[in-house]
Amino acid sequence: MIIVMRQGATDEQLVQVIGRVEASGFRPFVNPGVERKVVAVLGEVDTDKVQLADVFATMDGVERVQLISEPYKLASRHSHPEPTTFTLGLQPGVRPVTVGGDSLVVMAGPCSVENEAQIVGVARDVAAAGAAVLRGGAFKPRSSPHSFQGLGVEGLELLAAARAATGLPVVTEVLDPRDLDDVCRFADVLQIGARNMQNFALLRSVGERRHPVLLKRGPGARVSDFLLAAEYILAGGNHQVMLCERGIITFEDSTRYTTDINAIPVLKRQTHLPVVVDPSHATGDSEYVPAVALAGVAAGADGLIVEVHPDPPHALSDGKQSLRPERFATLMAQLARLAPVVGRSLAGQAVASAV
Repeated sequence: MIIVMRQGATDEQLVQVIGRVEASGFRPFVNPGVERKVVAVLGEVDTDKVQLADVFATMDGVERVQLISEPYKLASRHSHPEPTTFTLGLQPGVRPVTVGGDSLVVMAGPCSVENEAQIVGVARDVAAAGAAVLRGGAFKPRSSPHSFQGLGVEGLELLAAARAATGLPVVTEVLDPRDLDDVCRFADVLQIGARNMQNFALLRSVGERRHPVLLKRGPGARVSDFLLAAEYILAGGNHQVMLCERGIITFEDSTRYTTDINAIPVLKRQTHLPVVVDPSHATGDSEYVPAVALAGVAAGADGLIVEVHPDPPHALSDGKQSLRPERFATLMAQLARLAPVVGRSLAGQAVASAV
């Protein structure tokens, strides 16, 4: 259930409500709303919840109590009616970017960091085109153990060099809780890849951090599974979570996965968290990336994450789905025309003008 405090409720009244929740055997989780605070009541206790809700409803400062049927309490719009927004890149020398507002945030860069010239060059290219965030893989989950696995900490250091050269915040994947300290030291956003969407130990670990998180949907996961994965992170106290739709498995094999465009408005209705689309992994083919990217924005996505490489045929991973810099620039020009139609503006336009 959730306890919605009245507008103007005092801190003392909130503390009393929290104390009563804890005394009842539940765990309180406070969502700081814009106009009023909401207390999510978490846990499973053999108690009449309807009767308990009536008790909470009579307390000073409480506006109403609502039982929530969804298993994802914290990710639900019931617990947090306003869309969540947060800022990436809160450190000197980095251009801050707000996710979840009216702006459209485009993250772009290579699948894998290969060397300094490659990542710094791509970072300059995508920044000039209007991207607001640099993506790049230092730790790579690969189907074959013989495939390129990424440069590890060296790759993180190169991403930091590219950030210093451009001012773009960095998003990169973390595969193992043991690598979190290193990734947090160099990156602005922690990416949880599709293969790790239900790696609950990793989800709990990033939930204990206060780094923003980009959580990708697993190819076989339902929307409810996806939101429950996000719930693990939120339950740890980390409110800064973006959800990334990157294609699901269906019977169709003309592309790598089927982009679930339906999921974008469904997620926007069911959760307060920002929603991002990955057209590169969804299609697996650069030929289709621009069209799917535009479709995602038209459907209401808050952002995109797109793979860009200067020489796709010789990329160490996922070259087939990577756009060349000039083609990415064309996509960004198309997005600049589309964004105002759907009530958005491109977050990286100020960055592009400064590069």
